[in-house]
Amino acid sequence: MSTSIDVAVVGAGPAGLATAHLLAAAGHTVRVLESADAVGGRTRTLRTDGHLIDTGAEMIPSADAYPATWRLIRAMGLDADPEAIPRVRDALSVWCGGRSRRHAGRPLGLLTGMGLSPRARLDLTRLLRFLERAGPDPEHPEKAAWGESTVADLLRPHHPQLRERLLGPLAAGFFGWPLDRAAAAPFAAHLVASGSTATWRTYRDGMDTLARTLADRLDVRTRHPITGVVPGPDGVRLDSPRGALTARAVVLAVPAPVAARLHPGAPEAERAYLAACGYAPMLRLSLMLDAPLSPRGARRGFAVLVPGDPLLGVVTLDHAKHPGRAPRGRGLVSLIAAPTGVGELLDAPDDEVVRRLVERAEHVLPGVGARVRGSVVHRFRHGLPLPEPRTLAARPAFVARPPAAVDYAGDWISLRPCSEGAVASAFTAAERTAAFLAATREPTLIEAP
Repeated sequence: MSTSIDVAVVGAGPAGLATAHLLAAAGHTVRVLESADAVGGRTRTLRTDGHLIDTGAEMIPSADAYPATWRLIRAMGLDADPEAIPRVRDALSVWCGGRSRRHAGRPLGLLTGMGLSPRARLDLTRLLRFLERAGPDPEHPEKAAWGESTVADLLRPHHPQLRERLLGPLAAGFFGWPLDRAAAAPFAAHLVASGSTATWRTYRDGMDTLARTLADRLDVRTRHPITGVVPGPDGVRLDSPRGALTARAVVLAVPAPVAARLHPGAPEAERAYLAACGYAPMLRLSLMLDAPLSPRGARRGFAVLVPGDPLLGVVTLDHAKHPGRAPRGRGLVSLIAAPTGVGELLDAPDDEVVRRLVERAEHVLPGVGARVRGSVVHRFRHGLPLPEPRTLAARPAFVARPPAAVDYAGDWISLRPCSEGAVASAFTAAERTAAFLAATREPTLIEAP
């Protein structure tokens, strides 16, 4: 039985679309199948009442930090317009002592304080130097010397303010990680690789800009759920309520638990790693305001960590991220729940989520409740990969597996909780899938003269 499609990619987030782009550019016929009604996955942007509402909090560091992402940005020509990917000034702050402390994650913050005591800042400098000398590889966190350690273990010997006011809230607020469960190696590698927050940029036209640009050049079918994949002698059958499809190879660009459900017959090394890849659920509330608001002390900036709050982890000022996120004279902010808050609110009704998170945000954004014109609740049961020491232990066998008819892409491949992890995985998935296709290509028959 022959197939008209070389590769079917399941999932139209950055990982799936980048994989499809690379395989199509190499001359393969590729189709992307997405269960949602639009592309982007966890990097989707909603366009509502003149607002650009990012479902996540994507930021783009320099090309040194995000080489795979910038490679695609340049390939798509998105860097031709200097205003298309602008810098976010004073991107990260910390709420401390009743006001926002600027310059978090920047060398300047070591001078201005960013809410840390002089001794804590000195300890932070020592920790960062130690991590830089160790040189953790963001694509191979399992090779780090502290593979059995958690983030809590990494921070425990250092000044308590690092855990309580900066690095702990960073891991919990942006990644949703419980510090005593999350492995230290991926966190350390991400810190070192991402560099200073002074380099952070955003997409002017929404965080789904790269996804939409890639999708425009590909064969993408939305509202097309896949319920299972079954490799066979004639290719891989993809089952769907919309009808079965067969391709020579499949790339599952979906969260690890979803991939495990779709491909239960995977080889042991794959099943073991998929089973070890946990996820942190995430909850984000976007609020459309009748006027822009800013925390005390935040003349500029985008994200404010809120240490110690049981419900609220991060406040993002989306109208400060880029003025095009909200109509002129209005505001747009998002409230990201802390891990304990996600546990309480993930299954709560929207009105309860709005009420409780807005109440918690009042001390950071006084009067925010009276300014709300509309709200959108974003729930992600598979928010970001939650790597544990057992996940790192299972990864070497997964990485060493030979190319096969079913492969994978996503931020969970390298356990790097960001879009760069997703895009970088696409290059590996495309290379492996192309190798499988080359090895299994039917020989051309040449008739004898």
